[in-house]
Amino acid sequence: MFRRASTLLTRPLLTARARSFSADLPAASSTDDAFVAAWKKAIPTIDPPKTPLSFMAPRPATPSSIPTKLTVNFVLPYASELSAKEVDMVIIPATTGQMGVLPGHVATIAELKPGVLSVHEGSDTKKYFVSSGFAFIHGNSYADIIAVEAVPVDQIDPDQVQKGLAEFTQKLNSASTDLEKAEAQIGVDVHSALNAALTG
Repeated sequence: MFRRASTLLTRPLLTARARSFSADLPAASSTDDAFVAAWKKAIPTIDPPKTPLSFMAPRPATPSSIPTKLTVNFVLPYASELSAKEVDMVIIPATTGQMGVLPGHVATIAELKPGVLSVHEGSDTKKYFVSSGFAFIHGNSYADIIAVEAVPVDQIDPDQVQKGLAEFTQKLNSASTDLEKAEAQIGVDVHSALNAALTG
């Protein structure tokens, strides 16, 4: 009975080792081959239209070992702060708390809250204040950080932050409708985070 139980217990373990992980993905194709083949069958005389996939750069394959650097793309609606920059680590102000991202980090999507995004490269650290956005951490040691608004921390005026914090605190105390309270609370939260970024 014990021999049979031990063989049953080891059997799934052997098949689990041979199975590949979901993060072990090959590089993505830059064309939608199935669409193009179906198009050419249906309408061979007209060239197929371009799909969104044809405008995207191919996804790099997941490396077999952990890279030494994290490749970061940090973009705003109007500018690209970092493009394919290789860094040691980024610390992201996620809504769930501060999230440190190193090379080889598990694939994750995180919502950003107002706070400091710090980019570490060797002994240099560049800090940005971000208002909100999303961070997409990919299994191939790439990170895409999309922020609604961002500014280097050293460009923030402490006097303007204090003035804005006092103004929104007064608006919050005198708000009479739910909309006014919500707008004032957002202003207090952002200016409190700005103040924390300057003092911390």
